[in-house]
Amino acid sequence: MKVSIIGVPLDLGSDYQGANLGPAAMRIAGLQEKIEELGHEVTDLGDLCVPPRKNLSLGKPNAKFFDAIAKVASDLCARVEEALNAETFPVVVGGDHAMAIGTIAGVSRFFKRRGQKIGLIWIDAHADINTPDTSPSGNIHGMPLATVLGMGLPELVAVGENGAKLSPEHVHLIGIRSVDKGEKTLLKKLGVNFYTMTDIDKRGIQEIISKAVAHLVKSVDAIHISLDLDGLDPDIAPGVATPVKGGLDYRESHLIMETVAETGKLASMEIAENNPILDIRNRTAETAVELVQSALGKRIVD
Repeated sequence: MKVSIIGVPLDLGSDYQGANLGPAAMRIAGLQEKIEELGHEVTDLGDLCVPPRKNLSLGKPNAKFFDAIAKVASDLCARVEEALNAETFPVVVGGDHAMAIGTIAGVSRFFKRRGQKIGLIWIDAHADINTPDTSPSGNIHGMPLATVLGMGLPELVAVGENGAKLSPEHVHLIGIRSVDKGEKTLLKKLGVNFYTMTDIDKRGIQEIISKAVAHLVKSVDAIHISLDLDGLDPDIAPGVATPVKGGLDYRESHLIMETVAETGKLASMEIAENNPILDIRNRTAETAVELVQSALGKRIVD
């Protein structure tokens, strides 16, 4: 396989600074070398240009820095689509989760132009399905899932092409344990498939991820993984801006990656919310790199 690494040093979607250093931390943790160990050919396409927040106007208080985020998302959409056009597997590293607006727009546009559908495995402590009308903070890193489903600011919804990038029924949201009131309403209204940590505790991650991928294998042509590192327990991923206790453990996280990889339909992935300023000796980046390896074919015994 040919793999393209795309860095997105974005921290405008959150009140916390530092996620812009995430791509560098992933590279220091050996991202390219660890993928190459699996026999893949890797090209690092470098980082997108993201303006520093000190040079920007806050803009709308209920959608902070939306102009700059829309521009970054549009650039990322084009870069991801180019990588797919070149028959490579995009690994997008960030950066806060607002970047998913651009990543998923690029994946969606590539497959829509071929008359094909995409599915989404979204791993997160939070639902990220707020809109400017429901968000308590106005931080766009809490809005990307709503945006790619066609809701929220028109400037963000229109990234890549106007409208929803995929169907709610093709979204599987795993690991949520901190959900805002407005998000609960939207999750139920839209029909997104979601699995809370309580569901995982009761049923086990194998049953849940097996059910999710079985559904996607039957209904879509390609799968994208969007991994917010705060979906993992803070014990294994402490370097995130919004940690929530009781997340996915090390083996649960790897089993998700391994199971999706075994479908043969995984076409792209992104890793969001790595914040080295809040990390411990780059532990979070190292864990993230190991998860990328599992998604790209690494097994305990090959």
